[in-house]
Amino acid sequence: MAEFPPFAVTADLVVLTVRDDALQALVIRRGEPPYEGDWALPGGFVRPDEDLDTAAARELAEETGLSRDHVHLEQLASYGAPDRDPRMRVVTVAYIALAADLPSPNAGTDAADARWQPVDELLAGRRLAFDHTRILHDGVERARAKLEYTPLATAFCPREFTIAELRRVYEVVWGTAPDPRNFHRKATKTEGFVEPTELTTTRDGGRPARLYRAGRARHLHPPLLRGGEA
Repeated sequence: MAEFPPFAVTADLVVLTVRDDALQALVIRRGEPPYEGDWALPGGFVRPDEDLDTAAARELAEETGLSRDHVHLEQLASYGAPDRDPRMRVVTVAYIALAADLPSPNAGTDAADARWQPVDELLAGRRLAFDHTRILHDGVERARAKLEYTPLATAFCPREFTIAELRRVYEVVWGTAPDPRNFHRKATKTEGFVEPTELTTTRDGGRPARLYRAGRARHLHPPLLRGGEA
């Protein structure tokens, strides 16, 4: 097999949450070459005894302290341009991880710093190491698209939430505000989207609002379309 050059596999994470009323991504400042001092997505090499999902879950736990049981974690895409890593041929399998108001991160052993950054700022100006800007863009677009046809927006909400809080997730992730009345009707009438609880809250201000939790639906019929009527 000597005629085949060696290559490695990594698992990189697009970890998204809603913090400070903005969609934010977890980035780390690399503490060693290549791209030492540059910002990058969290991730690392897949170990010889790991499959891809296990490696992604391990990296998630190391970077956020959370298990995959507490976040939505799914495979995004694979990236294998020959020159994407100056060390050697490296193919990465990227994952997206979504959760509500994730805690402040702690930098791992090979990182100099870790922090949340608004995705709009990362995509508009700051170039990430390797091809991570492209991976981040793809992950954000996946999240935005899935909000149209799945109830994934509830992953950004606390366990119990108001319809106004759910609508705010759509506004933050999409960058556009659904009509409040149409959205309320769609959210509460779509089978399995949300389930009402017996509790209310005044944290939105004004009159007490009903609290809901995520329903059992896997897909929304009909979908919620960006730029269209909710």
